[in-house]
Amino acid sequence: MNNSFLLDGEDVPFIPGQTVMQAAAAAGKYIPHLCWHPDFTAHGSCKLCTVKIGGRFATACTTRAAAGQEVDNRTEELTAKRRTLLQLLFVEGNHFCPSCEKSGNCVLQATAYEMGMLSPHFDHFYPDRAVDASHPDVLLDFNRCIMCELCVRASREVDGKDVFALSGRGAKSHLIVNSETGRLADTDFAVTDRAAEVCPVGVILKKRVGFAVPIGQRDYDEKPISEKAVGKVADGVKEAG
Repeated sequence: MNNSFLLDGEDVPFIPGQTVMQAAAAAGKYIPHLCWHPDFTAHGSCKLCTVKIGGRFATACTTRAAAGQEVDNRTEELTAKRRTLLQLLFVEGNHFCPSCEKSGNCVLQATAYEMGMLSPHFDHFYPDRAVDASHPDVLLDFNRCIMCELCVRASREVDGKDVFALSGRGAKSHLIVNSETGRLADTDFAVTDRAAEVCPVGVILKKRVGFAVPIGQRDYDEKPISEKAVGKVADGVKEAG
């Protein structure tokens, strides 16, 4: 049997057990995503990787690849839906890019550029979330959290520490630190942890290195995310395979 499917009309091979996202990434094909990472269990929460398979919506990061599938990824309909999701993420927290240390390295920002998002469109929520500067090496700015849970999964699955968790439901959902005080300094979190580097936005920031690489010379300043990120992800998928 030919283990391949069509992604926007192009043939993409897959290894049995791979998801549509894994196979696409390994083949160098970009499917927009925020909460998916090749090193961690698929989560399927951000819905940005939603594609159409046989005319039905499905998340590429959780749907197994199957021979003969016809997957639509780059359509006007899907781009519009993704743009709306991004607009909602931008207004539910503090994502004022010009003042953010993560600008140019931010997956949310780079994906918004990729999807042609020109404005937030909706009114800002401006939720009151704390900034935790208690840790000697890391600053946490909860105002920028997009609830992707990558830090949660990295801390649990790789670091074995369970430092982070999500609390609350719906609009009240927010990231918390698993300590009695709720402060990062009162955990065994270390700057060398995998969770310290996996955040796609500007929540987890290492101290004393801010703007060491000037804005304009960062990852997504050089190339769009569809070119820059897919190479990194493809390498990770192939190594994991």
